[in-house]
Order: sequence, then structure tokens, then C-alpha cells
Amino acid sequence: MYHPDYQKLATKFKSKLLPIKVALFDVDGVLTDGRVYYDGEEVGFNRFFNVRDGYGMNVLREAGIKVGIITGGNSLGVLKRFRENLKVDFLYYGNEDKRQAYKDVLSQGYSDNEILYIGDEFFDLPLLKRAGFSASPPTASPEILEAVDYVTMARPGMGVVREVIDILRKARDIVPQVADF
Repeated sequence: MYHPDYQKLATKFKSKLLPIKVALFDVDGVLTDGRVYYDGEEVGFNRFFNVRDGYGMNVLREAGIKVGIITGGNSLGVLKRFRENLKVDFLYYGNEDKRQAYKDVLSQGYSDNEILYIGDEFFDLPLLKRAGFSASPPTASPEILEAVDYVTMARPGMGVVREVIDILRKARDIVPQVADF
């Protein structure tokens, strides 16, 4: 698979990425491939997540950037992944109208230009248009692709979030902390 030139993209988007203090992500079609499966139990619909996206979120949080999820979905698997496993700073779920969740983040002292948002569907459009930096996977609708700052090379559920995080990391000179032997 082709990998983007992260340094070139970081330079291109640097002025939009430097102010970022909050990174917000949609789930279905961004962090997952959009498919759901029903396990027949109380858990309900489940999804597959890419661990590289999760590690990238942890790297951002270690660098002082708040991380959040805004999803219309409402499944136990999503809640467990983001509340218990990744312990994101913001978690909004169960409402396809995502504008109130975005306004709630703003009310905590942030401005539009300090927010990065990745989404792929029509109900993400108001947030994509307001965020200081916006991105979408290549499978999004044409209206979404035209509205965002960046369209990823990665497909949904295959590192979309990590690709954007790596561009942000390069623009901000964020190096993950790795222990030596």
C-alpha cells in the first residue's frame, strides 16, 4: 500500500495543525470499516478496531492533546473500547446529531481552530466544516470529500486515524516516548 509523505503533508498543513488541542473522531466508517456484526447476546452490535489508531490516540494524549469520540452509535463494545480501554477525554454517543457534542467541547474552553475532526458521513459535515483541521477516509460521500482539508490514503478501519495523527505528530514534532533497554 502507498504510504503518504508525512513530512510533506505536515509542512503543507502546519499552520492548521499547530493550534490543535483536541482531536475528535467518528467511529463507524473511520475507526471501523463500517460493518457491524450482531453476536446474539446483550452486547449487541460489535465492530473491529485497529490497534494502531488506539496507540496513536495514546501518543496524542501523552503529548497533551485531548482525545474524544463523537458517534451516533450506542453499543457496549464501543463504550468499553473508548471509556475503559483507551480512556478518552471526551465520549459522546447515541446521537447522530453531533452538533451538541461539538458545542460541549467548545464550551470547555476550546475554539474551532483548536479542534481536529475526522468523520465520513453527512451528519459529520457540520463538524468537519467548523473544525480547524478536518479529514475523512476516501470512501466518504463526494460532499464530505470536498469539505475536508485532507482525504486519507488509509481506508476505514485500516489506520485512518493513525495516518492523520502521524501527520499531526510530524507538524508538531511529537515523538512517542519509548523506553530504552
